[in-house]
Amino acid sequence: MMRIEQLTFTRFIAAILIVIFHYGKNSYVFNNSYVDFLLKQANVCVSYFFILSGFVMIVAYQNKSQINTFEYLKNRFARIYPVYLLGIVLVLIPLILSKTVNFQDLFLNLFMLQSWIPGKALTLNVPGWSLSVECFFYIVFPFFFNSVYKKFNIKTITIAIVSFWLISQIALHIMIPTNPIKGFPLSTTDLFYFPLMHLNEFLAGNLAGIYFINRLSASQKNVDWSILMVLLLIILALKFPVGLIYHNGMLALLFIPLIILISLNNGILTSIFKSKICVFLGEISFGIYILQYPVWVWMTDYRLKKYFQIDKVEDFTLGFFIRLFALIIIAAISYIILEVPVRNKIKNFRLKLTEQL
Repeated sequence: MMRIEQLTFTRFIAAILIVIFHYGKNSYVFNNSYVDFLLKQANVCVSYFFILSGFVMIVAYQNKSQINTFEYLKNRFARIYPVYLLGIVLVLIPLILSKTVNFQDLFLNLFMLQSWIPGKALTLNVPGWSLSVECFFYIVFPFFFNSVYKKFNIKTITIAIVSFWLISQIALHIMIPTNPIKGFPLSTTDLFYFPLMHLNEFLAGNLAGIYFINRLSASQKNVDWSILMVLLLIILALKFPVGLIYHNGMLALLFIPLIILISLNNGILTSIFKSKICVFLGEISFGIYILQYPVWVWMTDYRLKKYFQIDKVEDFTLGFFIRLFALIIIAAISYIILEVPVRNKIKNFRLKLTEQL
């Protein structure tokens, strides 16, 4: 499988921005006129994750004529579910102790169905809603890869995906302000989390990956300044949103050029992003994302006051950074003792089974 190492670190940056969006906006470090407009909209980084996932899937399987659906889903399951389950367990323990477990919510979360059900997307481990969406992408990707991308020319694929992206954006902007469809089962909030409303992002990432592999992958060059220019455009877009909704794929127009430029780059930024520490931070970014809520659940204001003498109002910023540091450490530990061993066991099992046959 082809792997573009410099993209890995961008996942860490996106994960940290999402943590700040959820828990750090009231800190004086972030709550100021210089950066608050960025961090109040940092949830768009989830959109970046979805687009990047679509891109990486194509790059990873470029040399395959067909994807074995069972093997693919097994590997995806091994990659995300152990830490996803850890997040659920950590949130569940206090609920069990207080006897407030909602078994319907538990069922939906265990089977990654919560984003499909109105009002249930943010139950239990809140960030898990995006894994419910990602699971949907994983299920449909073998079909798109085997039955669409390998059978139709790039022009046809481009027209189809761009059309779907446009329809998705128009539909979202029509439904969000007024929700005009009588009897429509999803509320405005539900639409932000509903998997079908995010499919355009994953497919846009697929399309970017197809173009990259077919036409750009051999064109390595120093594009540091181009990357910085795209980042500036993203900042300007967030500063002046002009009424647009960025949450469900609108920023693909800027995220895709950013991903492609980073993939092509051989400049200073890539040298930094490919360093061992940056790659490792990128590798643990999934743990940072999915374990953020459990860490905040366990490291309560009461416990910070009791063990660190930190006042939740006066020392809000210090409390945030202590929790963030703990989150990074816990994500690193879970990566080393849970994520990697589980993946290796599944890989070894497959190898042993092949040898026996």
